[in-house]
Amino acid sequence: MKPLTDFRTDTVTRPTAEMLAAMQAATQGDDSRDGDPTVIKLETLAASRTGKEAGLYMPSGTMTNLVAVLAHTSRAGEVLLERSAHMLNTELGGLAAVAGVFYKAIPGTRGAMDESALREAIRPMTRNNFGTALICMENTHNGAGGAVLPLAHMQMVHELARRHGIPVHTDGARLFNAAAALGVPAVDIARHTDSVCFCVSKGLSAPVGSVLCGSRDFIERARPFRRMVGGNMRQAGSIAAAGIVALETMVDRLKDDHAAAKRLAAGLHGINATLVNPADVETNIVRVSVRASGRNAAQWAEEFSARGIAVSPADSGSLRFVTHRHIGNSDVDAAIAACAEIWRKR
Repeated sequence: MKPLTDFRTDTVTRPTAEMLAAMQAATQGDDSRDGDPTVIKLETLAASRTGKEAGLYMPSGTMTNLVAVLAHTSRAGEVLLERSAHMLNTELGGLAAVAGVFYKAIPGTRGAMDESALREAIRPMTRNNFGTALICMENTHNGAGGAVLPLAHMQMVHELARRHGIPVHTDGARLFNAAAALGVPAVDIARHTDSVCFCVSKGLSAPVGSVLCGSRDFIERARPFRRMVGGNMRQAGSIAAAGIVALETMVDRLKDDHAAAKRLAAGLHGINATLVNPADVETNIVRVSVRASGRNAAQWAEEFSARGIAVSPADSGSLRFVTHRHIGNSDVDAAIAACAEIWRKR
């Protein structure tokens, strides 16, 4: 039986032959004790690519975000995030349940927080409240369909936070997708945040891991929190080796994933304009509204699956397609053709 063409996420990307060779040859030090040379090399490379002083390797993006919040806030205060942020809606309440902080959702447009609302939400510590402890951004923004935050917006948020003595963390799970879309190096994005994390296990195709980057002092504060939440790893050199290859060889090709997403959006728009606005597709995520069809997203996903295509419902009325290096033009065209068939059945 032919496997499904998987548009659900870019975490399904498989390691390259070069990654597998590097994994086999990697050092096997104990990263949780004395440090592993391969892990240290990945952390140093990640810090260099983001313009930060140090990095800290962890199993997942959810963990890097959680550890960042813990290290910035020390389990006290309020965190401000855009209301559809991944940290707020998809990371299972770790902000409150584990990091012990309050949070406030800020209205936004395509993932960018409304400036007036953000200004109003900031408050100092008083005898009655802890005040604003951290402001978080997300770039690219998953909930906004892979939207890229403008650099001017990030600069505004960072400068506003600095004036109030508040640190800024950026969930950059797909940071290098944002950089590719903006046509700038990742360091130009990361300069507008005090800490940033990114995944090597999404479009960059490594099998495991995310790296948190920031100042040397911040990363040292983050280390015990990584241990607290179970993120210390022993012989992590093998998986870190794939992350190094990912950063060295897979960043430049992300623009191909963006082109595939734009091709998909244009084809679906041609079936019916209500499905997607191609102008909204900036990176490798395409959110498709099926509300006008009279059937919900779960039903649509089943129809696609019956045609050999895996796609995820984003909510009851929309689907999320994610392109990656295992999705070629023929796969995109097959998805467009399948959508046309399903649309005609409505």
